[in-house]
Parts: sequence; C-alpha cells; structure tokens
Amino acid sequence: MNSLKSFREQVLVSRTELARKAGLSRQTIVRIEEGKVCRPETKRKIILALDLKLSETHKLFGKQD
Repeated sequence: MNSLKSFREQVLVSRTELARKAGLSRQTIVRIEEGKVCRPETKRKIILALDLKLSETHKLFGKQD
C-alpha cells in the first residue's frame, strides 16, 4: 500500500477531504496513491493539508533524492 494512502487512512481522511484541504482534485490524489509522479508543489500542498511539517515529507513520499 502507498505511504500516502496508508497515512491518509490512518488519520481517517477521505480522498475527497484531502483534495479539498490541499486545493487539488480528487483524481490527483488517486493518481498519487497509485504511484504516479507529482510535482514538488503538489507534495507540499498535501503535506500541509495533513498538518505535517515539510521536513516530514518522507512519511508520505519516502526518501527524497
């Protein structure tokens, strides 16, 4: 299971709610959870929407190069 999906489900947030909080489409969340690549700005929006710090990126997206 994708880290974003696992974390989202752990904090009881739906895809629709995360998309709304992040200012993204639900389909964008679905694509990211399916493992598609996304832009750094999109990652930032998701991290902040889940009330995480930018330094906690690895919790959702793994180790960054």
